[in-house]
Amino acid sequence: MRPLFLTLLASTALTACGGGDEPPAASEVTVEETEPGAQNQNSVEAETARLDEWFAARFEEQLDFSPITKTTLGRKDEDYDQIDDMSEAAEDRQLAWYRSTVEELEEEFDRDMLTPEAKTSYDLWVYDLEQQEKSLPYRRKAYTFTQMQGPQAFLPNFLINFHAVETDEDMQAYVTRIGGVAKAIGQLQERAQAGLDEGTRPPRFAYDGVIAQSRALITGAPFEGEGEAPLWSDAKAKIAALEEAGTIDAERAETLREETRTALLEEFGPAYEDLIAFIEEDMPNTTELAEGVGSLPDGKNYYEVALQTSTTTDMTPDEVHELGLSEVARIRGEMEAIKDEVGFEGTLQEFFEFMRTDDQFFYPNTDEGREEYLKSAREHLAFIEERLPDFFGILPKAGLTVKRVEAFREEDGGAQHYYPGTPDGSRDGIFYAHLSDMRAMPIPQLEVIAYHEGVPGHHMQISIAQELEGVPEFRTQNFYGSYVEGWALYSEILAKEMGAYDDAYSDFGRLTTEIWRAIRLVLDTGLHSKGWSEEEAVQYFMDNSPAAEGQIRSEVRRYLVWPGQATTYKIGMLKIQELRARAEEALGDDFDVRAFHDTVLGGGALPLDILERRVDEWIADQQAA
Repeated sequence: MRPLFLTLLASTALTACGGGDEPPAASEVTVEETEPGAQNQNSVEAETARLDEWFAARFEEQLDFSPITKTTLGRKDEDYDQIDDMSEAAEDRQLAWYRSTVEELEEEFDRDMLTPEAKTSYDLWVYDLEQQEKSLPYRRKAYTFTQMQGPQAFLPNFLINFHAVETDEDMQAYVTRIGGVAKAIGQLQERAQAGLDEGTRPPRFAYDGVIAQSRALITGAPFEGEGEAPLWSDAKAKIAALEEAGTIDAERAETLREETRTALLEEFGPAYEDLIAFIEEDMPNTTELAEGVGSLPDGKNYYEVALQTSTTTDMTPDEVHELGLSEVARIRGEMEAIKDEVGFEGTLQEFFEFMRTDDQFFYPNTDEGREEYLKSAREHLAFIEERLPDFFGILPKAGLTVKRVEAFREEDGGAQHYYPGTPDGSRDGIFYAHLSDMRAMPIPQLEVIAYHEGVPGHHMQISIAQELEGVPEFRTQNFYGSYVEGWALYSEILAKEMGAYDDAYSDFGRLTTEIWRAIRLVLDTGLHSKGWSEEEAVQYFMDNSPAAEGQIRSEVRRYLVWPGQATTYKIGMLKIQELRARAEEALGDDFDVRAFHDTVLGGGALPLDILERRVDEWIADQQAA
């Protein structure tokens, strides 16, 4: 999943909204010699063109808040040596800017005089502000540092995997950014303290994870300890590559190494030592028994908002909980059928235990076993890629790399995840696998996870969005969890339709991940709204899934620190399935699955109600054709 929790975007001086020649407003378009219908069409096209140009300018202003985002997009602007301002004050300034843009949008443009696609762009820009305003009162309820891809791990990972070094200047920017990471960690520590002051304290296990990740980053050369610290190793490799390419000479390479060493020892190291000390000082205030955010001051309201913004619906915790219970019951029935198919004699619970423990379902916990896992994932992806043209008209151009998570942030049983490539294809998308404990990564789930993270899941959807033409650029970067994760879960069962899972155990693995997402509806609401304990959640998961216990405990702890997010998968999937069934019924023999998928993917990520409107408009167009 994309690391969007780090869009605490930086503050810069706001640029003026003018500059250059503006296209004529709709009221200024000359239409005297055209028919009334053509006059209206000309006005619509003119207003849409003017809005698209406005969006292009606003998106550039928005990007100026976030050098990190620019780099993830493959850009090297004048702020390539900067890290985002992570302070609350910077967030306030960006929100004030966003409010001013929405005010201008509503004053300067006539929504009724836009094309349907432009109306969607207009609505999305307004929608995003509404969501920010809804979440603003609760921003100090969100945990700043946790074990789940927290900023302490993401920022170094960003330098290693996203900051490209092709010139001497790029390496100088890398060194400067090491200091920027140190500053950002300090700002985020201030935000964490503000949360503590209001009673927001993450569970003890989250603190344990942050400390472990932080210590791993400052252990080894040039710090104390064996081996090499991750950033030092990465910097040396990037400097060596410049030297080998003849871009710099040996003397310059040594200078850059010394500058890197100094930045790590004098800025990065102290910042992480301060973070560790901060957390260790607060550790006695935590308890062994983790509780959901409903136990925080005003936590119930916070969770309801988190749930609604995550799902892009108005569903209540009770509604989500009941939906989860219903889906768990349905999927258990399908699991029973596969248990009988493979001839297992025993209860479904006994079959779960068999799937959790039998050696045939695991690669060895060795480097060779880990490589076999990655090789198998690549083979499954190659299989499904050959079948994409039968189900999609729009195909991604970006490549996909499958690799193991970096050691400093790897977690036993941690969730596999995806980082997008660049829109221009210069950097592949990355499907990351946590492989430190191979007993937590069962073979039957490998195939379905590859489809979820790769194609036709995250890599395909996000790459297509980034490569879209004909929509404002901000829409190519939009992220709505219920759409993005809903599509990835939908893609898991779509892969079966495309010919995957020819082994019954792999198909059971698919059901394992689907019931996993149904369980999330039950557990997320149970933990945060109904007062369930961590152990109650683990036991429910164990009773309804063959997932390895290491996976399950990691998952439950994920839900505890990331309220609402885990519900997005199933809710989004069910909406896409509902829309497909609606289209199939309405169009009958004229239904084209390729066209349906292109409609769903062809507008970028969308809130579910706007996606529904898009599909309904497509159905109406098909019926009118």
